[in-house]
Amino acid sequence: MGVLTGKSVAILATDGFEQVELTEPMKRVKDEGAEVHIVSLESGQIQGMNHDEKGDTFSVDKTVDEVSADDYNGLILPGGVLNPDTLRTNDKAVQLVRDFFVQHKPVSAICHGPWLLAEADVLKNRTITSFSSIKTDLINAGAKWVDEEVVVDQGLTTSRDPNDMEAFCKKVVEELREGKHEKQTV
Repeated sequence: MGVLTGKSVAILATDGFEQVELTEPMKRVKDEGAEVHIVSLESGQIQGMNHDEKGDTFSVDKTVDEVSADDYNGLILPGGVLNPDTLRTNDKAVQLVRDFFVQHKPVSAICHGPWLLAEADVLKNRTITSFSSIKTDLINAGAKWVDEEVVVDQGLTTSRDPNDMEAFCKKVVEELREGKHEKQTV
């Protein structure tokens, strides 16, 4: 029995996500006993990417219309450029992200994933990291950006890119195990 047995985790993604940034955290939390749902804008399949090459397709378990933050113990946001850029234009996806913060639940984002956090307006006074090309966007959203492998700030876990995957996944599991973070601010 894993340290996340009995917990459920949403991975919010759409076409264009960086495949390893979905598959590795999903594997790690499942290996620790969590139930995981891939949540997307529409039902069916979503297209993964291996950098600039098409990767595999993955089945969507639930749509943003079918879920709420109440249904889950935590949220994972993979990167890829197209994925978060598309998600941040969808009001329901943005509200779902915001609701995890309102409920003080762990949220993890890697690479370009924090773009969605900027859109959800949950970065004020938080220390985070990301892929370097979106640094200015995150600073403009109120974050303190640092160039580190993994950063945890009040239940928010962020990493820069797939090279940080081992440290990212370790912290994702730790934060999900700990659960709610009462000091979070939105």
